[in-house]
Amino acid sequence: MRSIMKPALAACLSALVFSAANANNPVVVSSKIDTEGAVLGELIIQTLERNNIETQDRLQLGGTSVVRSALQAGEVDLYPEYTGNGAFFFDMTDSPVWNDAANAYQAVKERDAEQGLVWLQPASANNTWAMSIRQDVAEANSLITLDDLAAYLAGDGEFKFAASAEFVESPQALPAFQEAYDFELRDDQLLVLSGGNTAATMRAAAQQTSGVNGAMTYGTDGGLSALGLVVLEDSKGVQPVYQPAPVVREEVLEAYPQMEALLNDIFATLDLVTLQKLNADVAVNGLSPDKVASDYLDSLDD
Repeated sequence: MRSIMKPALAACLSALVFSAANANNPVVVSSKIDTEGAVLGELIIQTLERNNIETQDRLQLGGTSVVRSALQAGEVDLYPEYTGNGAFFFDMTDSPVWNDAANAYQAVKERDAEQGLVWLQPASANNTWAMSIRQDVAEANSLITLDDLAAYLAGDGEFKFAASAEFVESPQALPAFQEAYDFELRDDQLLVLSGGNTAATMRAAAQQTSGVNGAMTYGTDGGLSALGLVVLEDSKGVQPVYQPAPVVREEVLEAYPQMEALLNDIFATLDLVTLQKLNADVAVNGLSPDKVASDYLDSLDD
């Protein structure tokens, strides 16, 4: 007579078989197509490989929608995503939750858990819209935060800012900064460039084009340190927080539970300046992402 297995026991055995199968398969690691995606992806791959977890490289797969869809479909197992993108994943762009690092992480973590996706610990680096200034000007005038910039402007400090039309006009960008920090840039204090490429705005500040000494940037832009620019801290949290973190399918993490501690330890080292430097080594110094990741992991072992 054919035996009938109890449902709970069947489910348990099925899970064990599934986990064992996953444990014998390489972890498929992906990333977005940009420089930072490649660097973070290489850090993930090399960390896992150095700890005897076999991987399959599918880095720089595409934009956000492409990589996230691949993760949800089980075509890839793991990739670095940004906490602030939860606003778009869950149609919550009007929520203030994304302007606080801890709240943004908790919100996206809880909602993705319902889909079987696990967010590991994020880096402290924040790749969001930022206002940056030449380092020599910042040091000469003790400019660290946007509050400092507001005080500097109130004292008639010399400032000219390069930005895209979108940054200048979007209510979420320059107008939001101006309202929160109580300053207003005159037309003659702005150099509005076509397109939204931060490489152009940073170059204008570095070369002091038309007197420019400040620029629209992203927090972890690789060109910042190389071009002598520093990000002014958004201490009031005007912009959504975009901290990178590994996102992994739950069943894969169950098969490789040691993965969590390994990747948490690496991402804990990625503060703003560190990630800027790693990006710069690729974007400015011409090194390959795998070389940059390897050298960085070696430096942590020294």
